Amino acid sequence: MLPPEHFTEDLDFGHGRIETRKCSVIGDLSLIEKPTLWKSITTIIKVESERYIKSTGEQQNETRYYISRFATSAEHILSAIRSHWAIENMVHWSLDVSFNEDASRKRAGNAAINFIVINRLALNLLKKDDHKIGVKSKRLMAGWSNDYILKVLNF
Repeated sequence: MLPPEHFTEDLDFGHGRIETRKCSVIGDLSLIEKPTLWKSITTIIKVESERYIKSTGEQQNETRYYISRFATSAEHILSAIRSHWAIENMVHWSLDVSFNEDASRKRAGNAAINFIVINRLALNLLKKDDHKIGVKSKRLMAGWSNDYILKVLNF
């Protein structure tokens, strides 16, 4: 592997763990096969995570690779990746709290993915409503009131 042009290391203490993240950004794409198929790529990114769980003493290691069309610093890329997952985790948390998704036992065929799509659609519609109450309460109101559900659905 070629040496990175940009490198950063981030240390995070929280949620009962110590996590080290190393981000390497490589802009030299001369070793890529069939470069004409990858015209918009400008960088390859490698993120190595090392997690130490304080309560159990367990060590977890993970390496992720990304391709990007942005040529920027490792700090900026690592921050963008962390922001993306923060948003993704927030949506998952909202779906679990409001729709109890983690307890779902839908396994047959496409049932699970179909319900995820429906739940995300419902979550977005409920969040758009201007009532100053939580999504779970809005969901209950939608079940109790035809007028409210029609308002949420914009009918």
